Amino acid sequence: MLRFEDALARILALGSPPLPPEAVAIEDAEGRVLTEDLRAPADLPAFDYSAMDGYAVRARDLDGAPPFELPVRGESRTGAVPEPLAPRSAMRIFTGAALPEGADAVIMQENVTRHGDVAVMTTKPRPGQAVRRRGEDLAKGAVAAAKGTRLRPAHLALAGAVDRAEVVVSRRPIVTILATGDELRRPGTDPVPGTIPESITYALRAMARRAGAETRAHPYVRDDRAATERAFSAALEDADVLVTIGGVSVGDHDLVRPALEAVGVELELWRVAIKPGKPIAIGRKRRGGQRDAIVVGLPGNPASAMITFAVFGVPLLRAMQGDARPFPPFARARMTRAHAHDPGRLELARAVISHGESGLLVTTLGNQASGAVTSTAQADALAIIPEDATGVGAGDMVDVLLASDLGG
Repeated sequence: MLRFEDALARILALGSPPLPPEAVAIEDAEGRVLTEDLRAPADLPAFDYSAMDGYAVRARDLDGAPPFELPVRGESRTGAVPEPLAPRSAMRIFTGAALPEGADAVIMQENVTRHGDVAVMTTKPRPGQAVRRRGEDLAKGAVAAAKGTRLRPAHLALAGAVDRAEVVVSRRPIVTILATGDELRRPGTDPVPGTIPESITYALRAMARRAGAETRAHPYVRDDRAATERAFSAALEDADVLVTIGGVSVGDHDLVRPALEAVGVELELWRVAIKPGKPIAIGRKRRGGQRDAIVVGLPGNPASAMITFAVFGVPLLRAMQGDARPFPPFARARMTRAHAHDPGRLELARAVISHGESGLLVTTLGNQASGAVTSTAQADALAIIPEDATGVGAGDMVDVLLASDLGG
């Protein structure tokens, strides 16, 4: 069996090169990944402006100790270019308005008393006070956001601020998710004896969408070899990634691996030394002039499927979009209680995070069974238990992956 790190490296390599670029409007770009640097075409801000309502002055005009009296001549409003500031005078100015030529400071209005056309100032300004300088945020030509950045809401504001109505991002990966098994039925339908409501596809589709993918549903596939092959062939015609659930072990009804091989999928790896999720199949389908389709075969147990997709499938989708950080960084947390572990496989233990005086605390949940949906929903982190450990004790430090960083 492959170690976790080796399997992850192989899977991320399948995501290269990134999908082709496309231009999208910034209002539609949240969660997309830049395929080129976003640069400032001009200084940001484009001119010196006031950070508050008050009076624009030339600091050297105010000698000695306050109070100071200056005649008020003109005003500067937003959206207009003011006249130059006359010597030894003040100009009324508003937040965001351009600083008049000749002024180098703004005195906030709370420190000014107005007597007709005369302003009495109770503080002495320093040059640059309450002034936002041209280019102080970004100089012309500077990189506002680098290639490989996944765009958050603040990046959309940044794109607008540098006067971009569109950004160039990678195409969304198209993901088809297909569950296999005679026992499956849609939630809310008649509970026929021997069947269970299928639940995993809903989680995986949500995780894939959070990773920037476009998802497609597919009817459940029964445990029939010919039907399984037909479903795989159809999905592989236009999907960038085919995700299968169930049937990747070695039972009599585990048909996914032979069916994948029958339709021309070349397996890159099968079985990884992790818990949960040991049976996992990763492969590619070569399509001539088209980009290869990637197959991610997940185990059928809910926790196993969701966790393996979180640590392998989500990073793959991010890599396919050119994300500079397809796999999230580990955090460090202190165990609040002991957790037993059988050596041999790295364990991704469902856990909850809390905050203590010395930093993050992590508590593993009681039910770590591969079929447990409840503990998977309760968890907001995965505690990493090393493969060679016989357990970890209360107070020990461990690596953790936050569910929010894994699309969960």
